[in-house]
Amino acid sequence: MRASIIGLVVVFILGASGAAFAVPSIFFGEDAGLGEYTPLSSWVNSASAEADFLSYLTGVGTEDFEGFSSGQGAPLGLVFPGAGTATLQGTGNIEAVTPGTTNGYGRYGTSGYNYWESGYDFAIDFGSPVAAFGFYGIDIGDFDGSVTLSYMNGTSSELVIPHTVGGAGGSVIYYGFFDVDNPFNRIEFGNTEAGWDYFGFDDMTIGSVEQVDPDPVPEPATLALMSTGLLGLVGTLVKRRKR
Repeated sequence: MRASIIGLVVVFILGASGAAFAVPSIFFGEDAGLGEYTPLSSWVNSASAEADFLSYLTGVGTEDFEGFSSGQGAPLGLVFPGAGTATLQGTGNIEAVTPGTTNGYGRYGTSGYNYWESGYDFAIDFGSPVAAFGFYGIDIGDFDGSVTLSYMNGTSSELVIPHTVGGAGGSVIYYGFFDVDNPFNRIEFGNTEAGWDYFGFDDMTIGSVEQVDPDPVPEPATLALMSTGLLGLVGTLVKRRKR
């Protein structure tokens, strides 16, 4: 009986480690804005979502839009060092705002001066299929507009971004996802209040199938902690069995 209990616990440890570290496909964080004239000095929730997203990727690069000129419109040739290239198409332009300020309407970059601003639909076509995409969104939804996101791999898959609608200006979100089973070559951004609600976008990241690890190995310390606790449970069960 004791061997059976230990065997059961070993199976439980392996199963629990898989369940506890099951890889999510969606990463999202949001930090409420302070108004159109006050940028956030930090965005803890969004940065945490980005860090979680990046923890499943290796060798990927981020496009921060700093290599473009203020006012420059599409098409833009985007570069993701170590991961690939892409072309941004559609309506919008590069805006430059001094860090620590906004453009007067709640928008600013999450790194450096530059960011992409658009009040309409736009798309990004990748030079080769990718399996992961993440980005920062600034001042999303304060005029009741929602940003939509779809990715194309022969068919179109729409993703729901659960950001606040009707909140204060200057908010920051991070949204990332990966789909290793369905690599995609195009991302489309939509705006439910096109021409009325304008959004900012910055620090976009992509990753190929090879750069995504959807099932990372748990940290040894974490497994040791789980094992210690569960083996303690075994000892208790064995003692009770002997009584």
